[in-house]
Amino acid sequence: MNRHLVLIGLLIVFTACHSRQSAPVPPVQEEPAAVPEQQAIPAVQGRNLQRTIEAEGFSSKGSIQAVTEVPVYSRIGEQIVEFDIILGQRIRKGQVVVRLSQAVLQDKIARGQAELEKAEFQYQSILMGQGYKRGELEKAPEEIRHQARVNSGYNTAKAALQQLEHELTYCTITAPVTGAVSRIEATLYSAATPGVPLFYIVDTQHLKVCFDVLENELHKFQQGARIQVISVAYPTEVHQAVVSAISPVVEKNGMVHLEAMLEPHPHLMPGMTAIVTLQDKS
Repeated sequence: MNRHLVLIGLLIVFTACHSRQSAPVPPVQEEPAAVPEQQAIPAVQGRNLQRTIEAEGFSSKGSIQAVTEVPVYSRIGEQIVEFDIILGQRIRKGQVVVRLSQAVLQDKIARGQAELEKAEFQYQSILMGQGYKRGELEKAPEEIRHQARVNSGYNTAKAALQQLEHELTYCTITAPVTGAVSRIEATLYSAATPGVPLFYIVDTQHLKVCFDVLENELHKFQQGARIQVISVAYPTEVHQAVVSAISPVVEKNGMVHLEAMLEPHPHLMPGMTAIVTLQDKS
């Protein structure tokens, strides 16, 4: 009897041990790896630009250009004695920008005055030779006086002196337009040459933005349409422009060239890169 009890007990223990070994062991749950925190996206410069593009769904890269760039010339060949021009300098129309030496012209004027006095004396001698007294020369008929002026060289000497006095005004050169100095060709104390620009003035009061649009977007634009322009240099500033020119030709890449006149602003200058968007109609 005892022997049977011992066998039963051993069987029970063996069954229990086998059950533990065969029972499925639950998988060890690994802790999820720490997900690196998403880096903050840097703030986009010019939120006005971002909002406008998202609202309109259209944007085009363009460039700001000057409508005119005016060369400043000298009419006479004289030495430059005053030249305080620097690149980017703002200049007003009529402002004195260059002065030329007057020494040579002053000498010519002095000689011209002497020639005129000599011709005037010859003129008087001709009239007095015809019987008119010195104090009464103006009483001679106009035809006789005219002939005397021609024969004495008085008219020629007077015209030459007036021309020299007029050329003297060319020694002071003024700005033909209001704008900024864009290129400089001359230097102080160099010789000014007629027909060769001393420097250039870009007309900053009249700027345009040039850009291209796809052919299928051309219907959004027409002459006089208002657009918005944002320069890359000043992305928080929104400028207004009016479409002024549309190319009549569609390029091979399906683009059409447009130009729009900008409202003047001190931060706008030729050569700037700009983003063009449709004006928000809301």
